Amino acid sequence: MLEACCQVAEKHGLLAESLGVKAMNLRWNFEFGIRVSIPLADGTALNPERILFEALAEEYGLLPDDYGREFSTGRERFRVAGIDPRRPRYPISAERIPDGQGFKFTADHVALLLKAEE
Repeated sequence: MLEACCQVAEKHGLLAESLGVKAMNLRWNFEFGIRVSIPLADGTALNPERILFEALAEEYGLLPDDYGREFSTGRERFRVAGIDPRRPRYPISAERIPDGQGFKFTADHVALLLKAEE
């Protein structure tokens, strides 16, 4: 399905990218997301989560380059996936590396864990 969507998007000068599987019931159905966007000058797709993260990172004690960086909580590995300013207590969004499941963290905790990775 993703391949077909990519072909249609390319035909119209657009980019299509997978947002991954959102839900799955192996008996009946599954849900997945696709983002279609106008390509940037360098040919890549616009990533609104990255733009928001880069704009707000310093307010939360992080660097704009921290988007996409990986950190470990000791047991599991995560990747920084965004900032949600509507969540003042746990504003940092991260994805668990093996399965992409989303988690929320405090900004201070992520800053500390990222510093430990250096």
